[in-house]
Amino acid sequence: MKKIKNWCRHIPNALTILRFILIPFIVLSIVDENYIEAFIFLTVSGLTDILDGFIARKFNFITNFGKLIDPLADKTTQIAILVTLALKDIIPMWILMIVFIKEFVMIAGASFLYGKELVVSSKWYGKLATVLFYLAIVSSFIIKYVDATSLLPEDTFSFVPHFDIYIYYLALIATVFSLVMYYITFYKQGYLKKENLKIEEK
Repeated sequence: MKKIKNWCRHIPNALTILRFILIPFIVLSIVDENYIEAFIFLTVSGLTDILDGFIARKFNFITNFGKLIDPLADKTTQIAILVTLALKDIIPMWILMIVFIKEFVMIAGASFLYGKELVVSSKWYGKLATVLFYLAIVSSFIIKYVDATSLLPEDTFSFVPHFDIYIYYLALIATVFSLVMYYITFYKQGYLKKENLKIEEK
């Protein structure tokens, strides 16, 4: 029984790794303009994200590795898709640039805090930005699929042209908000105060 429990402890991390494996399939589907297939792969990826978090919390399988790898899988998936969409001129390049800057700051901050032996796990505001980006991406898939198949009249979305861009705006606002919240959170905990910024030599 103990062996089974020990094996089960790896399920959340295995599901997270599966999300990394799905990334090239999502990207290739977008490149081939197979947006239904891309949507299916992205949905599977999102479901594994929900499932691994539920299992980890429900059965107390939370590990430091999981805390690090879970948000990394989110961000890698998100950035890979955004890069592909930007290169195909589906979204403006400046959206990608803002995301890159935010993630660079987050990675630099996470590396510093890891040096302080503090593992940075995802918070609700980080997850909110991720969910909004997923919604925006799915909206882009829908619009491109409708355009490609001509299932609806050409002026169907004329009253809200490329409505997905507005969801990207919300996602970017949530992204900046999450960056500010992470800074405030760790500043209050004392990790970003001047006297604690120097990493002790070992």
